[in-house]
Amino acid sequence: MTEKSREMPKKRVGAGVAIVDENLRILLVEPTYKDTWEVPGGMVELDESPREAVRRECREELGFDVEIGRLLVIDWVDQGRAAGEGLLFIYATGPVDASHIILPSEELRSWEWCDHEAVLARVQDFKARRLFAALDALRNGTFLELENGNLT
Repeated sequence: MTEKSREMPKKRVGAGVAIVDENLRILLVEPTYKDTWEVPGGMVELDESPREAVRRECREELGFDVEIGRLLVIDWVDQGRAAGEGLLFIYATGPVDASHIILPSEELRSWEWCDHEAVLARVQDFKARRLFAALDALRNGTFLELENGNLT
């Protein structure tokens, strides 16, 4: 590793999936290791693309392979939010049969289909804005770029 490469900034990268039901409620999972809920997904590992990461995380968290669709939003999150500065990708997915969900008890407590009010009650405000933007992009066939959950 060269001296210059050690000085280059590093960002966390995460990826999640917007799984929705026929009423456009979004599936959220309740982690055992924090107080707020999340969409299925997680951190991108070294030499792993965001798409590969969300596929792996869904398999680990839900117990089956999820068809990963198009990218809905990318959100830059500043240093003061959550675990620090990073980029978060949210993808669409094909239909999911929720009866196949098998949660790993050491990682997730539960899951729920959440409407607007339930999302607001379960996730941090900037994450709720990200999820609502993802739902808008899904409905409108668009892609949105966000900063801290806000349109740029």
